[in-house]
Formats: sequence, C-alpha cells, structure tokens
Amino acid sequence: MILIKALSKRRSSNTLTAVLLGCLLATLFTSQDVSAQARFPWDNGKLTISANHRYLVHENGTPFFWLGDTGWLTASRLTRDNMTYYFKACKDNGFNVVQVSVLHEIPFYNVYGQPALPYGFDFSRVDYPGRYGYWDHVDYMIDAAAKQGLYIGLVCVWGGPVNAGRMTVADAKAYGQFLANRYKNKPNIIWLIGGDTKGDVKQDVWLTLAKTIRGIDKGHLMTYHPRGRTSSADWFHKEDWLDFNMFQSGHRRYGQRMGDGEYPIEENTEEDNWRFVERAYALTPAKPVLDGEPSYEAIPHGLHDGNERYWQAEDVRRYAYWSVFAGSFGHTYGHNAIMQMLTPGVIPSFGANKYWYEALNDPGYQQMKYLKALMTALPFTEGQPDQSLIVGDPGYQHDRLIATRGTDYALVYTYTGKQMSIDLTRISGASKRVWWYDPVNGSLSYLGEVSNGTHTFRPEGGYRGGNDKVLVVLDASATYLDPTTPALPKP
Repeated sequence: MILIKALSKRRSSNTLTAVLLGCLLATLFTSQDVSAQARFPWDNGKLTISANHRYLVHENGTPFFWLGDTGWLTASRLTRDNMTYYFKACKDNGFNVVQVSVLHEIPFYNVYGQPALPYGFDFSRVDYPGRYGYWDHVDYMIDAAAKQGLYIGLVCVWGGPVNAGRMTVADAKAYGQFLANRYKNKPNIIWLIGGDTKGDVKQDVWLTLAKTIRGIDKGHLMTYHPRGRTSSADWFHKEDWLDFNMFQSGHRRYGQRMGDGEYPIEENTEEDNWRFVERAYALTPAKPVLDGEPSYEAIPHGLHDGNERYWQAEDVRRYAYWSVFAGSFGHTYGHNAIMQMLTPGVIPSFGANKYWYEALNDPGYQQMKYLKALMTALPFTEGQPDQSLIVGDPGYQHDRLIATRGTDYALVYTYTGKQMSIDLTRISGASKRVWWYDPVNGSLSYLGEVSNGTHTFRPEGGYRGGNDKVLVVLDASATYLDPTTPALPKP
C-alpha cells in the first residue's frame, strides 16, 4: 500500500497510474506463483553432485538429503488409488525417493493384467490399442509420485531375468532408448541400473543399458543397484555414467554364512554397513555413496528362513545412522511387506506376515524421518566422517561408535548406550553446547554448555542394544538448535 500511495502522488495521469499498478500487481502475483511452485524439490533445479563430490544438491545449491523407501513392486502390484495412498504416506513420513523395479521379470504383468512387453522388445508399440496399458500405469506412478514431491529411483530391469538370458545386448539398447525417450522430461527420475545383481555378470547388457540411457538423457542422475554385500564401486566406479555409488549391505547378521563358498566380505562384518561407505569414500575420483538396500524391517535374518529372528526397528535405525555418519549422502530404508507390496490374495515371500498398508504404521518406517530431521537441521553437505572425535576404542560390532562433523557441529551415534569420550576441539568454539537426540521420537535433551577439550558422555537407559542415541555437539555460538527446543520438527 505504501508503494501504491507513493505512485499515486508522483503521477497525475490516471492511465500511467493504472499501468504501474497493473505491473505491481502482476509482479506480486508472479512472486506468489513462484513461491507456490517451490513446494516441489525440483523447482530448485535438477539434482546434481555437490562441489565436494560427497552429496547431492539441486542446481541452485539447495541440499538434498536422500531418504528412500524400497517399493520395488509398486508399478506391478498397486492400483492407481493404492499408489496415491502409498506416496502420500511416504511424503508424510519424510521420504523423498521411492525405489521401484519397473520390469521385475520377463514376461511381467501389472495388477490390471496388462503385460510390460506385449510385442517383446519392439517398442514401436508398447501397449495394446485402446487399453490402459502397463506403461500407462508406469506413467501414472511417476506422475503420482511427483505430485507428492517424490523422486522415483527407477530400476529399469531386475537382475534375475537378465542373468537368465532374457534380455540381450540388442534388447538392452532398444529398451534403454524407449525408457530414456519416454521419461527424460520427467522431473523426478533417478536411474538405477542393475537390480540385486553383480556387475560382472552380463556386464555388457548393463553397460549397454546405462550408456544408451545416458546418451539420450543427460539430465537425470544414475547409479547401479548391486547384489547383497557388494557395491557399484566394485565394477563401475570410474564409469562416466555412474554419478554416485550404491551398495547393498544385505540382510544377514554377524556370522551368518549360510554355506556360501565365495564370500566377498570379512568374517563377522555382515552388519557393518559403515565399512562399505568407508571403502567407497576412499576411492578416486570422489563420488557420493549410499546404502541402497540394508536389512529390511520385519524380515528374517538372512531372508529365506521364516523361523529365524526378524529384523526390528532398532536394527534399521542402526543401519541408517551408521551409514550416514560414516559418510553416506542419505539412506534407503526397507520393509519386508512394503518392498513386495504384499496385498490380499498374493502369496507372501520371505516370511512377510502383514500387508503393505499395515506396515506403514510400523515403528522403523515411522522413525526414519527423525534422521532426516537431524541432518537437515545442520549444514550437512559441509560435513565429513571423523572417527578422530572418539577418544579411545570406537567399539566392535554393535558397540561401534560412528562420528561425523562439520566446522561447528559434531554428531556421534551409539546403538548400545555405550559410554563415549569425545574430543570437542575437533570443531570450532571455546565452549560447546551438548544434547542427546533420540532416534525413536526426535526428542532433544539438553545437557548444558561445556568447556573445550575431551569430555565423557553416557546416555540414560542402561547398556543394551536399541538404547540408541546421538550425541549432538555445537559450537556455543551456533544457532542451529535452541536449548529450549524439546524436539526437531518433522521434515
């Protein structure tokens, strides 16, 4: 109103005043429109790699903390209404990526009985005329996810049918051309080559698929989803198309060998997903890294025996915080029922004992948002893993302490409530403010202000698995958290 009055006084011409008022109002409405559009993450520009090559950011510099869910069979087992419901739940719980396998088998059909490849790998025709076809449904899925601000981590084809010879190099080229041309202009695509398979099996197919898509679509990020206890870095780290590394830490507990002859990791390290991060982090050129499939909530240890113990919420929290504090740019969660979209009438796999929509209420699914809330409350893209914060032995197996820091903050995770001695001189500030953060509910307990130097901390609740806490330390002059804040806001 001040601007309008000033303009009225300085111009006697009604016409000129009207023009100026019109321009002003148009500017205001345009600003409102831009602000409204900014609710979608890609309004900040495409996803790209940060300047330090450790994180994902948008083109305008806005940080992107990946919090993914494994909804592998979303495209095939969910109806349109189911998809809308599921994606809304993902958004409400802080997830921003859903990993989906769009061609999980060959041949393959969706919930409406429509085939993915009605004419084989001839993509001049992809759906039967006059029908709501398979790829129409995939289009709907991608758009429905976009309406909730979600990215689709699109697994082009699962490893099983490729390894069985049901996709040749020529097929992969035709399929890659089809996918890239169909989805290159969608804002919410992240390409996942591979699908639970080693990269040295049928490698020519995987390389053809990756390079064909990248040759057409240079606007979306790409990685490779590998077999359990392996990493994309094992085969493809220096490939130009591989923007970031993804590993699958897998579903086995410590010492669970299950008769394996060739075993790619050290004895009794099965649950140490932080080791995969450290190895990829040490490679050159530097690339971001992510655990794309850790142990799922509510799945048996080792996957296949329903008489085994089942992984619990406390386990999926441990995998998440270990991985991120070790240097991952985010994390992908999984639930046994959700990953297979177990629906009435479908035979369950891997001992699943509830339906996907019931699993949305399980504690691990509900608790992942608190990791994202913590990291996004800090300038996390400036951070780096730093075990030198821990004075003395960082611990073995479940006792392992994992530490990360920025210039003026430090975070240390304990799964067991283990006592820790921390060198606070590793971050700036003559004095520090200290909190315990609870990964179960996002609550903060302020411990007070302490002097610089080494201090010892131990959370309440005793020494036991699942008494997990994060020690949060800030330079006393930092304003990321307030001592009076009881909990972090949900992202």
